[in-house]
Amino acid sequence: MIRDDIKAALVTAMKGGDKASTATIRLIQSAIKNRDIEARTGKAPEDDDVLVVEVLQKMVKQRRESIDMYVKGGRQELADAEAAEVVVIERFLPQQMSEAETTAAIEAIKAELGASGMKEMGRVMAELKARHAAQLDMSKASALVKAALS
Repeated sequence: MIRDDIKAALVTAMKGGDKASTATIRLIQSAIKNRDIEARTGKAPEDDDVLVVEVLQKMVKQRRESIDMYVKGGRQELADAEAAEVVVIERFLPQQMSEAETTAAIEAIKAELGASGMKEMGRVMAELKARHAAQLDMSKASALVKAALS
């Protein structure tokens, strides 16, 4: 499980004296704990790794947005700090699909559903997310689906 990998990485980072990784991994654990608390009121996912991957992907997305804003604002040192956090977080994410693999998956789903136009984008995206959410950046996949359907 990904949670176990994160705990082991925290112990390793602490023993190795890697303060940046230790801080980032603690942020990851905090975000996962917050998500667990939120999930108590709703229906929890069947697979715990799905929940953890969602949290990690959200964290990476937030940091990438921050990097863009820091670069535009001329704060390169802050952008570099965020980029270092992204590297640590991405160590725990499953291998992402390449653009070619994503396109092939989109075409397969499109053929299965008989999707032909932009009206079907929601159905295609829902199916793509159900099958490949852990291996995809859904914002990039959205652009590829739009291109495939138009």
